[in-house]
Amino acid sequence: MTYQDIISNHVIKENAIILAIESSCDETACAVLRGRNELLSSEIESSMTEHIKFGGVVPEVASRAHTTALSIVVDRAIKNAGITLKDIDAVAVTYGAGLLGALLVGLSYAKALAYSLQVPLIPVSHIRGHLAAIYLADKKLKPPFISLLASGGHTAIIEVQSYENFNILGGTLDDAVGEAFDKIARVLGLNYPGGPNIERLAKEGKPNIKLPLMLKGKGGYDFSYSGLKTAVINYVHRANQLGEDINKADVACSFQCSAVDVLVEKAILAAKECGVDTVTAGGGVVANGYLRERLNNECAKNGLKVVLPPKNLCTDNAAMIASEGYIQYLKGNFASLDLNASARVGLK
Repeated sequence: MTYQDIISNHVIKENAIILAIESSCDETACAVLRGRNELLSSEIESSMTEHIKFGGVVPEVASRAHTTALSIVVDRAIKNAGITLKDIDAVAVTYGAGLLGALLVGLSYAKALAYSLQVPLIPVSHIRGHLAAIYLADKKLKPPFISLLASGGHTAIIEVQSYENFNILGGTLDDAVGEAFDKIARVLGLNYPGGPNIERLAKEGKPNIKLPLMLKGKGGYDFSYSGLKTAVINYVHRANQLGEDINKADVACSFQCSAVDVLVEKAILAAKECGVDTVTAGGGVVANGYLRERLNNECAKNGLKVVLPPKNLCTDNAAMIASEGYIQYLKGNFASLDLNASARVGLK
């Protein structure tokens, strides 16, 4: 009997144990999940300290770090979950989006593990993983609800209709919000990673610089961050050319407010127009303290429930891949061993 025959005959288990692997960028991660939301373990090894030397993620460095760390985090996740290899019912893995070489390291390992255990291989979109992390934050949460996706690669307002299906109400027309944070951090001379450093500096400043608010007055749920990015760059360059000093903390604070406030406003508007009472969020930018504060405060003012994942589930991790992996497992969405990595995947 071939591997494909075994997978085709696999009996779906409600309390299946899913081992998940994430290696899309500079975090090597493995998690073990039982059922929809019983997280047994979640382990991460980061190569960020290496990338700081270069001012950003170096794909080759990241890929090499994954090859060294992957077996370590998998062994640790299995041990801390209190299971053995024979207890694993399926292996979930990020196949995209991300750095192609980094993805291939995790995908190759996952294929070998699934084949050796004769269990299904589950392909998981990194983007959908960020959305699914919320089910680990609130075990009673069920769709429908509005989800704000805010990461380094994507920005969108999404109507989550069921565990499997969602409707994209709008998204960024150019830069993602996380990408904008990183670019402005570089303009201000801040080290990588840009997002946390912008947030720290913004706490010392005031939002006293007028900046564009990204399609705020045009209706709908789309965003544009290129204009905001250009406005900040022009402000800094003009001051430099005139020999004027700038208050970097004020620039950071003004940028952060302009970048975040419109996200919150449109997420709340979407909840009202779609007739749902809950707003959630996912993605690395959701670790930003100002965004979390604004979501909590504005949802409370508007009589909406807000559910935010803890910060360790906002940044790249394998727990979110396991969460989405379980959803795909129940659907029987299994991959063959010729599954390839993809640097880009759609929101769907």
